[in-house]
This record gives sequence, C-alpha cells and structure tokens, in this order.
Amino acid sequence: MSTTIHSPTTWLVPGTGETIAHGRLLAAMAGKSAVLLGETHDRYDIHRWQLHVLSGLLAHRTDIVVGFEMFPRRVQPALDKWVAGALGDDAFLEEADWKTVWGFPADLYMPIFHFCRQHGVPMKALNCRRALVTEVGKLGWDEIPIHDRDGVTPAKPATAAYRQYLFDITGGVRPGREATQPQDPAFDRFVRAQQTWDRAFACNIAEAIGESDGALVVGIIGRGHLEYGHGTPYQLADLGVRDVAVLLPSDTETVRLEQEPIADGLFRLPPIERSVAKRG
Repeated sequence: MSTTIHSPTTWLVPGTGETIAHGRLLAAMAGKSAVLLGETHDRYDIHRWQLHVLSGLLAHRTDIVVGFEMFPRRVQPALDKWVAGALGDDAFLEEADWKTVWGFPADLYMPIFHFCRQHGVPMKALNCRRALVTEVGKLGWDEIPIHDRDGVTPAKPATAAYRQYLFDITGGVRPGREATQPQDPAFDRFVRAQQTWDRAFACNIAEAIGESDGALVVGIIGRGHLEYGHGTPYQLADLGVRDVAVLLPSDTETVRLEQEPIADGLFRLPPIERSVAKRG
C-alpha cells in the first residue's frame, strides 16, 4: 500500500493521490445528489471548513438543502422558522431544544446557521429521537412498532468491513469488553445503535431530495458515519441514492492510497487553526 504527501490548504483525492483545485472539485460535487461533509464535533476549524464548502457549492447551484445531524425531526419547525427570519438566535436555540439535543456549544455551528438564513437555504433535521437508538440497540428493529420509528426504516445489515471499522475505532480488544472480535454477538447491540443513526440520516436525506425535486442535499454529519463509504452512504445506496460524495477534513501529512478510499476528497487543514470547544 503506497502513501502520498498531503500539503496544508490543498484538496487531495485519496483514491488516486491527485491534488485537485478547489473550484474544480466543488464544480464536480455540485452535480451530486448528496455531498456529506464529515466533522469532528468540537473543532471550530472544521466547522469553518464546512461553511467554506457550502459557500462554494452555492456558487455552482442555488437549489441546496443543508441537513444537520444535530437536530431530530421533531424540531424541524424551528429550523423552518429560523430560515424564514422569524426567530432570533436565542429563540431559535430554545425552540430547537439545543441544550437537550446537542451537547456542544452553539457558537460552533451558528455561522453555518446564519449562512443558511442569509441565503434562504432550507435546513433539514436529519436525526431521530434519541431513545430510538437505545431501543433498537437493545431490542432490534422487529420489536419497535412502526409508529415509533420516527420515519426511519430498518437499516441494511452492516458489512463485515463496517463491523471491523467500528470495532477498531471503539478500542478493539480491551479489558472489560465482552466482545473479543467484530463478529462477536456481544458487539451487535453497539452496531445496531450506530446503524440506527446511519439509517436515520440516510432516510431524511433521501426525503429531502424527494421533497425538493432533486436539490443537492449537503449533510453536516460526524465523520464516523461516513468514512470508507460505510454508515450513511451505505444506507443511502440501499435507499436508491447512489450519486453521493463524502468530503472530509484532514490533519495528516501523509495519506494512504487505498482501494477503498476514506472519502472522495480530503482537505488538509492548516495546523495553526486547530481549536476545540468544551462540551456543555
């Protein structure tokens, strides 16, 4: 497996090692059905990067919807009122139940929210009710009545590669952990819970595409739901939405050129910009 150098402030196609110009990449992304922008939730620089990508995409097409992992479906009316200019900052956060639904400071995301309002870009809540994730993890989909599924359909079962990915990022084999390998039934509950989020984001993205007559839906989503085409992209394909791209920020100087790349595009962030917010 070969590697390539990734210089700061540049885009890289991790499948080929090609460096690609910002404008050329975003022009290509504008033709997609969905573009998913991965994040580490507490990084200010990553949210600035997301905002810059959104601005670039809007320059190429005006029919854009921005979907947010942070919001469950039940607060969609607050998002609609915010974009319409009917709420101020504090009232919006209160109506969206921010302190309950998301534990990170709102100022990480407010520039993106203001971008959507200033440009009249619809905002879409992508998440489900939090309890559904716990219930599916514990009981499985068959035990959840359809009317309690919050618009989410059962997830397509995880691939062996995704189970390995989740096993690795959650610590692998370690003392006190029941699961000793990715296929261990003791790991099923965690996988089901993770896939409930994956599927919720996918269902709501697919719904937004349908409701908007084919608009480009840009997802603001944690990168663990996107990397290597697992998670939400995999569930979107199961729903028939296949023209999807994943863009990720990167702090890494070298990138592995893999047969199954981590994303469609990586942007190397300047190291000096890193700053982290404390979770409330």
